[in-house]
Amino acid sequence: MTTPMRQLMANAIRFLSADAVEAAGSGHPGLPMGAADIATVLFTRFLTFDPTKPDWPDRDRFVFSAGHGSMLLYSLLYLLGYRDIGIDEIKRFRQLGSKTAGHPEYGHAAGIETTTGPLGQGAGNAVGMALAERILNARFGDDVVDHTTYALVGDGCLMEGISQEAISLAGHLKLSKLIFLWDDNGITIDGKVSLADSTDQLQRFEACGWQALSCDGQDHDAIAGAIETAKASERPTLIAARTTIGFGAPNKGGTEKAHGSPLGAEEIAAARKALDWPHPPFEVPSDILDQWRLAGLRSSARRKAWETRFAAVDAETRGEFERRMRGDLPSGFVQALHRFKRRMNEERPAVASRKASEMALEEINAIVLETIGGSADLAGSNNTRTSQMAAITAGDYSGRFVHYGIREHGMAAAMNGMALHGGIIPYSGTFLAFSDYCRPSLRLAALMGIRAIYVMTHDSIGLGEDGPTHQPVEQLAALRAIPNLLVFRPADPVETAECWQLALQNRAAPSILALSRQALPTLRLDEHDENRSARGAYEIDPASGEAKVTIYATGSEVEIAVEARAELERAGIPTRVVSVPSFELFRRQTAEYRRALTDDPSFKVAIEAGIRQGWDELIGRDGHFVGMNGFGASGPAPELYRHFGITAEAVVDAVMERLGGEDTPEDA
Repeated sequence: MTTPMRQLMANAIRFLSADAVEAAGSGHPGLPMGAADIATVLFTRFLTFDPTKPDWPDRDRFVFSAGHGSMLLYSLLYLLGYRDIGIDEIKRFRQLGSKTAGHPEYGHAAGIETTTGPLGQGAGNAVGMALAERILNARFGDDVVDHTTYALVGDGCLMEGISQEAISLAGHLKLSKLIFLWDDNGITIDGKVSLADSTDQLQRFEACGWQALSCDGQDHDAIAGAIETAKASERPTLIAARTTIGFGAPNKGGTEKAHGSPLGAEEIAAARKALDWPHPPFEVPSDILDQWRLAGLRSSARRKAWETRFAAVDAETRGEFERRMRGDLPSGFVQALHRFKRRMNEERPAVASRKASEMALEEINAIVLETIGGSADLAGSNNTRTSQMAAITAGDYSGRFVHYGIREHGMAAAMNGMALHGGIIPYSGTFLAFSDYCRPSLRLAALMGIRAIYVMTHDSIGLGEDGPTHQPVEQLAALRAIPNLLVFRPADPVETAECWQLALQNRAAPSILALSRQALPTLRLDEHDENRSARGAYEIDPASGEAKVTIYATGSEVEIAVEARAELERAGIPTRVVSVPSFELFRRQTAEYRRALTDDPSFKVAIEAGIRQGWDELIGRDGHFVGMNGFGASGPAPELYRHFGITAEAVVDAVMERLGGEDTPEDA
């Protein structure tokens, strides 16, 4: 049963959405019109939020996974009184510079909890948010953290493979404060869902450990009853709310014609008549708008009660919670890494950079208590679990390590959700070759500008016997192509610690640490506190005079560069080595600094056990590249490096061939 006023409130969503799509000339009116009743019930009766304090930490999270229906969310934000979305923004839907983009964009307006559009990503984000809530609840208690995560998902979200990884993880961890509201309208762009899919979604979710319910998605009391049942469950819940896409449109409703195109003036006029909505476009009668604005204030008393409880918490705990939610790192963090670097200078270990990462994390995790580690079933290979990291399990969320299982897609999306929730810095691990499985989430993390950190080991042919399926050759170039993603490839334990520091300090971008399987010597022996990796590229081994050769390298190949330099210097050819742990940070340096490393007349050589793409930025088209131009092979790492010509000898030969006709200092 739906009361007349609540029906009018839902209709306000329907016509704001349809009119905005019509004005834009593009968009998806069907979902907002069909799911308006679900949204009305959720936001007026259940969701805890406060438009006057949109960043209130203990608000419920609403993830709009089916982001193509974005006008549903924008209509809600306007009706509820969020200041960022006024009626003018609704009228400017999908226009350049508007806050009402074609798909919800995190950071454009308060109330948009995540960027959605690629289907299924929001489902994974919601799982991460729900997990973050439980982790923080275990640390700070019910008085500080106790809220629910809701996600509105569509048929497309549930068809995408990422959804299976996300829901199986959530069911395994029994994330009971997670509720999916499925807009079960049976329509996709091509037509009926039955054209391509016959999955029994309720059985699927139940098999993954969820409670699965169904209701009439146009009946407000039925929707409310399902949500009440969901909130009482000890498992996450799927509510299949059967709706009619384009509800109210007499000719296009219930068909794919309402999905991804404007309804047209005649159809909107017919819908106005069918739903008795005589008001002109973008006009919501004051009595209906007043009811929505009252709904927006519904949780203000709850928010004030939380503030009272929080004020009574002891000062140390309160300060720790506030620091974490701000995203600040604790005092002593930088000093601890300085001590670690000095120890590496003294001990000079020869270890894989994945092991050096573990050693640095042992220091970091003892101080930065908000780090939550994990791995896609590769903890022993990625070295992401330190002594502080007890496992997070169903019902016990006090640990700091997530066993994500073989779920790279879901892991990356969940990490985005954890970072977006706040109070947590997520990091996890997999092999660099499998970054392709994480790529959609990595791209969205970069687009949103959030801090999620990926340890991606086995970063080259140096992993050896596993062969070309596991040996990344194009992945570094592909990842460097993503804007606002920091890709680090450290050369030794000192650089590894510096890259961890930079990844943690950078709140506005995700980071990747590409780390070796094979042991690497400690090359940085400068014994001072400056983070030289922050330059992106720097001279790690200077020439004996004015350099005739500059060798650039990353990661495990810096050792090769240093060896080649020694041979060239013995031959009387002044040679310098430039370590390039981060292309992205090098681009941020002053033009003068960049010129000093790249614009001199020396012969330029780059060494990286990957493809050349991207390196011409440093060495120019005439520079020489020592690396891969195809896939790898199976065999021991030293043999592979010789087989593919990634050796100091190959570098020396290339230099001698290029400089053969020139006088060397010995000949002068």
